[in-house]
Amino acid sequence: LQDIRNTVGNIPMEWYQEFPHIGYDLDGKKIYKPIRSKDELDEFLEKMENPEYWRTVQDRLTGADVTLSDEQLELIQRLQKGQFGDINFDPYEPAVDFFSHEVRIHPVTNRPADKRSFIPSLVEKEKVSKLVHAIKMGWIQPRKPKDDSPVFYDLWAREDPNSILGRHKMHIPAPKLPLPGHAESYNPPPEFLLSPEEESAWEQQEPAERKLNFVPRKFQSLRAVPAYPRFIQERFERCLDLYLCPRQRKMRVNVDPEDLIPKLPKPRDLQPFPTTQALIYRGHSSLVRTISVSPSGQWLVSGSDDGTLRLWEVSSARCLRCVPVGSVVTSVAWNPNPSVCLLAVAVDERALLLNPGLGDRLLLSSTDQLLQSWEAPQEERIQPVRWIPASPEEFRSGIRLVLEHGKPVTQVTWHGKGDYWASVQRNPGGAQVLIHQSSRRWSQSPFRKSPGLIQCVQFHPCRPYFLVASQRSVRIYNLLRQELCKKLDSNCQWISSMAVHPGGDNVICGSYDSKLAWFDLDLSTRPYKLLRHHRRALRSVAFHRRYPLFASGSDDGTVIVCHGMVYSDLLQNALLVPLKVLKGHVNSLDLGVLQVLFHPTQPWIFSSGADGTVRLYT
Repeated sequence: LQDIRNTVGNIPMEWYQEFPHIGYDLDGKKIYKPIRSKDELDEFLEKMENPEYWRTVQDRLTGADVTLSDEQLELIQRLQKGQFGDINFDPYEPAVDFFSHEVRIHPVTNRPADKRSFIPSLVEKEKVSKLVHAIKMGWIQPRKPKDDSPVFYDLWAREDPNSILGRHKMHIPAPKLPLPGHAESYNPPPEFLLSPEEESAWEQQEPAERKLNFVPRKFQSLRAVPAYPRFIQERFERCLDLYLCPRQRKMRVNVDPEDLIPKLPKPRDLQPFPTTQALIYRGHSSLVRTISVSPSGQWLVSGSDDGTLRLWEVSSARCLRCVPVGSVVTSVAWNPNPSVCLLAVAVDERALLLNPGLGDRLLLSSTDQLLQSWEAPQEERIQPVRWIPASPEEFRSGIRLVLEHGKPVTQVTWHGKGDYWASVQRNPGGAQVLIHQSSRRWSQSPFRKSPGLIQCVQFHPCRPYFLVASQRSVRIYNLLRQELCKKLDSNCQWISSMAVHPGGDNVICGSYDSKLAWFDLDLSTRPYKLLRHHRRALRSVAFHRRYPLFASGSDDGTVIVCHGMVYSDLLQNALLVPLKVLKGHVNSLDLGVLQVLFHPTQPWIFSSGADGTVRLYT
């Protein structure tokens, strides 16, 4: 085995980390690092199979594996025990006295003493004179004698005497003993004395259960009163109470209750908003499920369970027309486009398009011409509903088109432009939402599958979005991209109604568990505020188009109007202030207010109820 010596000397071997060699031998040739391709599994196998593995070490200078000999292992073991490396060395051999211990008469050297050893030093004289001058001038003070008297210091000297946590303020006095009553008198009134039965019952009771810890006694005079037998025992128990019972000071925070209430503006500063009942629209014989106002705010339409549709003049509460439709009217919506005079009505399994015949005759005739200008296409298209023109009798009552759905229709709502409208039908597992175009008589089902039971739908007022409310959540779809944009979790058990703010960035949802959830679409998919103003289920919610108002109607027979200011500054959250509780509706069949609706231009609100009336609050 050849002897490879690394001649690099005592240097850090990390310098050779990046190189293939590890140094140079005696001939100046490079010493290459051994190839190390072993992984942990190879290491383990070698550890198990190689009997010499335990005595193999790596030489840091050459990188090679070296197996230690028996002599080297013995040397390592001796050094680990703290013994000498050389086995033949004796640390306890007798010492050789190589210096003489005998005192000789002649010194080791006989050199004469220097002259400077007995002449005063000039350098020291100069130093001393400097020190004397400094002491005279007072620059150097003599050391003060040490004061060995013990030093005591005040433990609480640094405490502020005025602080509440000062020790004198933290002292808690012991609770005082209660003062003696009439029973402890030496001559108590007769009603305080115990009868023999009461006394025997007192003796049978446990000491902890007794109301009095003594039996009242009567004496003729104070001189006749004997020594109290339990005196020492009571004093001892009192001492135990004083030093064993823990006492704790409870810090009460003095908070003004007014400070805990959020600072909201006063309702009178937020006017105008509806406050009083102005008109009652009577005529329906059963509960009024749905109402809608014309875009001009001049006419009102209401649909009832008595199978009629009534058209009213808003200002006078006069019923102008009554259109019988033959079944329960579940929803009615007036076309929001002022240049088209058209109503969408949901009746049983049909949706009707109806011309109310009120107002400008030119407008009414142009609406009829718009519907009649449709030409049937060459090929028959497959649609989810059937568009049927009205019969002559229906035409005279104002009905223009009938859409046969095949399932009960629960809601109709218009798009802001006034051509498209949507209907919701009760069809679990099938198509529940349909979108129709009046001018082309075309219907389509936008969703392949519905997310649960659809409660209501709304078109977004300014963007191509479509809002669909299921039982627990509201989904917002982009109609152009045909994709889901957002899903709002309502934290409610069952959503009943929904309304979109005219600005488009806020949505409110009413629910049957008497909550109103306000969503800020820019903020989160969870409710910004959950309002619990009503005691019973919410049936309807609505926003005002122009004023910062929103309202909710409930089965408790009330309409609550709130101020809902939305700021253009995105950093400022919406301000919600409850303003007024409007009463008037009488509960019938456990139902109260079924729909609320704001006037398009005035700060007025309409409400329809189960008592068969529609009421206007101004």
